[in-house]
Amino acid sequence: MKNINIQLPDSFDMSYKDIKIFFAAKLYEAGKLTLNQGAELAELKVADFVEMLYHFNVSLINYSTIDLK
Repeated sequence: MKNINIQLPDSFDMSYKDIKIFFAAKLYEAGKLTLNQGAELAELKVADFVEMLYHFNVSLINYSTIDLK
């Protein structure tokens, strides 16, 4: 896995774990990670990652309108 460093303001109010989950969820939403990869990045079981997708308002099913035609 690649490592990244991000500097956030001190006022940023999210735990390290929540940031990892959010980042994984958004990468999944963008189609950059599979469900399994997202869960692995978030260090969660797949079922727990699916629940967190809902928490971050990310759809489990990511099909574009083009894909559905």
